[in-house]
Amino acid sequence: MEENKEQKEGQINIELTEEIAEGIYSNLAIITHSNSEFIVDFINIMPGTPKSKVKARIVLTPEHAKRLSGALADNINKYEAMHGEIRDTGANTPPSVPLNFGGPAGQA
Repeated sequence: MEENKEQKEGQINIELTEEIAEGIYSNLAIITHSNSEFIVDFINIMPGTPKSKVKARIVLTPEHAKRLSGALADNINKYEAMHGEIRDTGANTPPSVPLNFGGPAGQA
């Protein structure tokens, strides 16, 4: 444990590569789940294009999905406290793409 004296006990060292740091733009997330995992597919749909690809897929345990949901809600509340309410202009309008991939589906 002498290799990194600055790292505190129990602290996780997380590396962020340049490629991952650039991020991936997504304007559609499709969420599906089974009894043991949640799958979140991030997609970038561009107007006038007949086909889009999943740009990133994240697989979570139900416990981690719930923690992510809480953390996202907390950050949205903090954002809105600083910048005002986020208007959801498309909340009641489902996207015109098929969202059922054979299992329980949700959308975000």
